[in-house]
Amino acid sequence: MKRSIYGLTFEQLTNWLTEHGEKKFRSKQVWDWLYQKRVTDFSQMKNVNQSCIDLLDEHFTIETLTEEIKQESKDGTIKFLFKLDDGNVIETVLMRFNYGLSVCVTTQVGCNIGCSFCASGVLRKNRDLSSGEIVEQIMQVQQHLDKQGKDERVSHIVVMGIGEPFDNYDNLIDFLRVVNDKQGLSIGARHITVSTSGIAPKMYEFADEGIQINLALSIHAPNNELRTKIMKINRAYPLEKLMPAIDYYLEKTNRRITFEYILLKDVNDHKKEAEQLAELLKDKRHLSYVNLIPYNPVADNPYERSEKEAILTFYQTLMDRGIRCGVRTEHGTDIDAACGQLRSKQIEKEKARKKKKMQEKHGA
Repeated sequence: MKRSIYGLTFEQLTNWLTEHGEKKFRSKQVWDWLYQKRVTDFSQMKNVNQSCIDLLDEHFTIETLTEEIKQESKDGTIKFLFKLDDGNVIETVLMRFNYGLSVCVTTQVGCNIGCSFCASGVLRKNRDLSSGEIVEQIMQVQQHLDKQGKDERVSHIVVMGIGEPFDNYDNLIDFLRVVNDKQGLSIGARHITVSTSGIAPKMYEFADEGIQINLALSIHAPNNELRTKIMKINRAYPLEKLMPAIDYYLEKTNRRITFEYILLKDVNDHKKEAEQLAELLKDKRHLSYVNLIPYNPVADNPYERSEKEAILTFYQTLMDRGIRCGVRTEHGTDIDAACGQLRSKQIEKEKARKKKKMQEKHGA
């Protein structure tokens, strides 16, 4: 199976082409056709010599994702379900904000982190996505925008879709370098946010990368007992290991961290949890921001959305203690809003279809 051309950084593309006998300037031409003109076939690269086109076509492909479903919300949010070459499906979401168009990308087929409240973790990790498959999510969304003829472009990226990005670290970093490249899509580093559930060793590594990408940490609970209950990863990386990694990141980068906190009714949304969270973050509050997230209920899941009064109390408690925070604006609540819901539904439909087919065959 040929790999995606989008998986190569500009440096990797340059090295590959020169190693295969092409002139160094060819990489700039190919890069321009891919990311500025956004062609969908190598044959469309008009000023690239035929031998180079044949070489690329022999080893690479431009399209590895097929659009299966596209759901559009009243608020302009679009959720895409893409099928990969191996038949697996993933989700990608386009969201409209007053500051631009943001795309939420997926990094793995399924997830092994196993957060009890999350639709993504219902289905275990099947495999990592290649860097090319992650980049192509952005390209597919941008090509969708191009077809609308409104001269709109993806301006922001959040790596918060299905999977744990730091569990697919090398492919994540290549993806970031491709989309951030000034000669290509040129999406600013400060317009890109990577979210992790807290793989502490990779947080140290990420801090040492020397890139200005934003970091978000899914914390969701202010103490080990509660965090372990709802996030299995806390067994491997409890707060005693996680907080030093955060301190290292802040000291190394001097960049603010966003702490994601999903509010679950009568689980982690009491005033005492807000007070504990404020205490946990008090020595780093100058570089901390807490994003309070109203919960989107998931089928066959025991959790419920917190009451508005509880959300307001939690918010005010943090603010009173000097912790900057906000309540996340919801997008696409009318189109399988929770991450992983559309994918889960589609997989269940496919299972039911296959089961029915087998029953009909057996009955016949």
